[in-house]
Amino acid sequence: MTTPKYYFEDFKPGSIARYGAMPVERAEVIAFAAQYDPQPMHLDEAAGAQSLLGGLAASGWQSCAFLMRLIAAEFILDSAGMGAPGVDSVRWLLPVRPGDVLSVRHEVLEARASQSKPDRGFVKFKFELLNQRGDVVLEQINSIIFARRGRGA
Repeated sequence: MTTPKYYFEDFKPGSIARYGAMPVERAEVIAFAAQYDPQPMHLDEAAGAQSLLGGLAASGWQSCAFLMRLIAAEFILDSAGMGAPGVDSVRWLLPVRPGDVLSVRHEVLEARASQSKPDRGFVKFKFELLNQRGDVVLEQINSIIFARRGRGA
């Protein structure tokens, strides 16, 4: 196993990063919906056009999965991440459509060392999933637990 690149100390409140370029494919939108969220607007263009989404759109849960894939590739898989205590909020702001190219902008909202376990800390992020026009399609706020360098201060 390699040494992680990112630890708790690497996430400074106020820092902002932007990354990713994930194309959304029609077939994967329909396949995800068929298995996990079989609502008509996620399965069929005509049904999507009749819905409030105005066309075929990815499930909001698939949009969350796209976000997770992008943040995993950017830093989670190369970090001393220890998991997450949950998601504070998630908001689906615009439809994600086949043909969109998604990226992420994240801001570190706060970083606090654990009081009970000095080997770790909590980093609260605001993640924004953006389409190719820079429109925010999803906003998620949550904390991630990271190990501290040198087992903590």
